[in-house]
Amino acid sequence: MELKQENLPQHIAIIMDGNRRWAKANGLSTKEGHKAGADNLEKITLICNKLGIKYLTVYAFSTENWKRSEEEVSALMIILKNYIDSFTKRANKDNIVVKILGDTTVLSAGLQKSLKNIVETTKNNTGLTLSIAFNYGGRQELVRATKKIAEQVKNGTLKIEDITEETVSQNLYTAGIPEPDLMIRTSNELRTSNFLPWQLVYTEFYFPDVHWPAFSKDDLLKAIEVYQSRNRRFGGRPDEKQDKVG
Repeated sequence: MELKQENLPQHIAIIMDGNRRWAKANGLSTKEGHKAGADNLEKITLICNKLGIKYLTVYAFSTENWKRSEEEVSALMIILKNYIDSFTKRANKDNIVVKILGDTTVLSAGLQKSLKNIVETTKNNTGLTLSIAFNYGGRQELVRATKKIAEQVKNGTLKIEDITEETVSQNLYTAGIPEPDLMIRTSNELRTSNFLPWQLVYTEFYFPDVHWPAFSKDDLLKAIEVYQSRNRRFGGRPDEKQDKVG
């Protein structure tokens, strides 16, 4: 598959859906499905880094996922900690920066320590930036940003008339990260599920009919190929000069 290197998406976002369905289809437990999903995240991250993708943001655990069974949530927490602990050395070796998006204050002390360690260990790297959205909700992120902006107005460091779209962007978890060019949701689910609602307004969407643990390098390359075939108009007319992807 021939990709146009000059038109690679700078930022890919992924909703990693289908771990449980993949496990069921393969006669495995839900825990084994989530473990396979974590293993695949590492593979796809390393592939994106080698391709020259600058930013990868993945939806690992939403604020709504707490509604799942206690057993499944506990398993997810253990899997994430094991993944973070094992990936820290590899990420640093491969020059990958790791960021965490979401409210980590409600997580266990051990998990918080692992997350802080990988962020601190990799913060000076210059390769791919992997942002893991964990205990993340898009609406919660916007409420949080609104409160931060209100506090700035209250203490006099910001005037109401100076609030812009950029002000909002700079108060989100993703401050400093460009908006995604391509969003992939596996398992052919056609919704965004409270993932990056502010950031995805002009993102190209792609919904492959493959569960996340089975999402391969070829599937990723196909998604990028589809992205490169599209003409991104950003609200303009077809006859106007636009930024073309392909």
